[in-house]
Amino acid sequence: MSLNGWAQIALLLLLVAAAAWPLGSFLARVFNGERNFLSPMLRPVERSLYAAAGINPAQEQTWLAYTLSMLVFNGLGFLLLYALLRLQGSLPLNPQGFSGVAPDLAFNTAVSFVTNTNWQAYAGEQTMSHLSQMAGLAVQNFLSAATGIALALGLVRAFARSGAATIGNFWVDVTRTTLYVLLPLSIVLAIAFVASGVPQTLASAADATTIEGQGQLIALGPIASQEAIKQLGTNGGGFLNANAAHPFENPSAWSNMLSIWSMLVLSTALVIAFGRMVGDVRQGTALLWAMGLLLIAGVAIVYWAEAAGNPLLTRLGVEAASGNMEGKEVRFGQAMSALYVAVTTGLSCGAVNVMHNSLTPLGGLVPLFLIQLGEILPGGVGSGLYGMLVMAIVSVFVAGLMVGRTPEYLGKKIEAREMKLAMLALLILPAVILCFTAASALMPKALESLANAGPRGLTEFLYAYSSAAGNNGSAFAGLNANTPWFNTTLGIAMLLGRFAYVVPVMALAGSLAQKRKVPPSTGTFPTHGALFVGLLVGVILILGGLQYFPALALGPIVEHFLMGAGKTF
Repeated sequence: MSLNGWAQIALLLLLVAAAAWPLGSFLARVFNGERNFLSPMLRPVERSLYAAAGINPAQEQTWLAYTLSMLVFNGLGFLLLYALLRLQGSLPLNPQGFSGVAPDLAFNTAVSFVTNTNWQAYAGEQTMSHLSQMAGLAVQNFLSAATGIALALGLVRAFARSGAATIGNFWVDVTRTTLYVLLPLSIVLAIAFVASGVPQTLASAADATTIEGQGQLIALGPIASQEAIKQLGTNGGGFLNANAAHPFENPSAWSNMLSIWSMLVLSTALVIAFGRMVGDVRQGTALLWAMGLLLIAGVAIVYWAEAAGNPLLTRLGVEAASGNMEGKEVRFGQAMSALYVAVTTGLSCGAVNVMHNSLTPLGGLVPLFLIQLGEILPGGVGSGLYGMLVMAIVSVFVAGLMVGRTPEYLGKKIEAREMKLAMLALLILPAVILCFTAASALMPKALESLANAGPRGLTEFLYAYSSAAGNNGSAFAGLNANTPWFNTTLGIAMLLGRFAYVVPVMALAGSLAQKRKVPPSTGTFPTHGALFVGLLVGVILILGGLQYFPALALGPIVEHFLMGAGKTF
C-alpha cells in the first residue's frame, strides 16, 4: 500500500460526497413532486405520459396496490425481454447475424436484467445483437433501477407520514425517477465516456492488424450509452465479456475513476434525500457514516491483501512488493482496483475491472461478504436504502431490548409485526444462498462446472449464489454457469433475492405508514449520533457473521491458511 494509492481513494470519495449533497436535495424535490430546474422542459412530457397510460398522478396506492403494480410491471418486462432474446435472430439491428438465445439462457438473462442483477452467463459480444443490447438490456437497466428507487420511496414515505393509508403511486415514482434522474444523468455520463474513448457506434466490429501482422476483428457497438446506465443504475452488466476490465468499456485511469464515481453517487444521494424527506438530514447522515465505515474497511482489507502479494509466488522468488497483479489491469493499479472491488460489491453493481477469482483468499473474501451483508454499503440504487432501513429497524429493536423500552425509529414505534416482517426479509438471502450452494456442492454435474477444487471451488459456488440472490451480478469467474442447472437455479435465486425480499419490506412500509408519529421523549434512543452508528455497524456485522461464517470458514478463510502454509489444490 502507498500514500499515493490512499490519496487516490480519498480524492474519489470526496468527489462523490461533493456531488451527492446537491444531488440529494434535487432528488428530494423530484420525489416530493416539487418544481425543479428541469420542470419547464420535462413536466409537459411527464403529464403526457400519464395521460397516455391512463394514470391519475394524484391518486395514491396502499402498500399492497403499490407492490402488485411493481410485480405486474416487472413481470411484463421479463416476458418482453425473454421474447426479444429468443427472437433476436429474426429481428433487425443484428449486424453480427446472431441467432436467438437458448431458452434457459434467455430465462436467466431476462430475470437477471429485470431484477437489477445483470448476471451474465454469456459473452456479450458473441451472443447479443445490437437490438438486444439497446432495446432489451439497456432499457431494463433503466427500469430495474427505477423500480428499486420507487420501492425505497415507499418505505421512506412510511416514516415521513403519520397515520397514512398510502405510500405513494408506483407509476408516478417510476416515471419521475426515469425522466428526471436516470435519463438526464445517463446522457451526460455517456457523453463523458465517449470523450474518454469509449466507442458508441452501430458498427459490429473493427478490422485490425496485430503487431504480428495477423488480422483481428475487435467487437464494437453502442457501448458508451449502456456503460452510463450500467454504472449509474448499479446494474453492472457489461456490453463486452471482460466488462470494465476491457479497454473499450474502461480505457483509462480517468474513465475508471468516472466509473467508480458514477456507481456511488446516486446511491449516496438517495440516503441524503431520505434525510430531507423525513425532515431530519442527520438521520441520513448517520446511515451514510455506517455505510462509509464498513465500505472503507472493506477497501482497506482488499488493498492490504492484494498489495501484500501471493505467498506462493513469493516462495518462488517473485518480488512481493509488486503485489498480486494477476487478473488486474496495470493501467488502474492496486489502489483503484481495490476500491472498485469493494464499491461494486458494497453496491449491487456487478461491474468488475479485475477478475475476482484472481484475488487472494482474503481479497476475495471481502467482496463476497459485502454482498452477503445485503448490498447496503451504500447498496444498489433504492435497494441499498431500504435494506439499510431494515437494518436500522433491527438495531433500534436491539437497543430497546437493552434499555427495556419500546423501540422507536423516526417517531414510529417498532412492534412485533414490524420485527416479524423485517426478519422475514433478512432471512430470505441466507436461505437462498446457502441452500442452493449446498445443493450444487452435492451434484456431480454441477461440480464439473468448477475450475478449481477444494476451498476455492466452494467459494466459486458460494459467490455465484450470493451474487444472484444479492442482485449483484458480478462473477467470481472460474465457474461455467451457462448450463441448464445454473441458468435455472441462479435465475430463481435472483427472483427470490429481489421480490421475496421486497414484499415483506413493502408490507413493513404499509404498517409503519399507518402508525402515528410520537414525539421523542427522554427515553427515546437517538438515531442520529455516533452511538447509533456504532450499534448499526455492530448489528450488520453480527448478523452477517452468524449467517455466513461457517460457509466462509470452509471457503476463503481456510484457503488463506492453506496458502500461508504453501499448499494448493
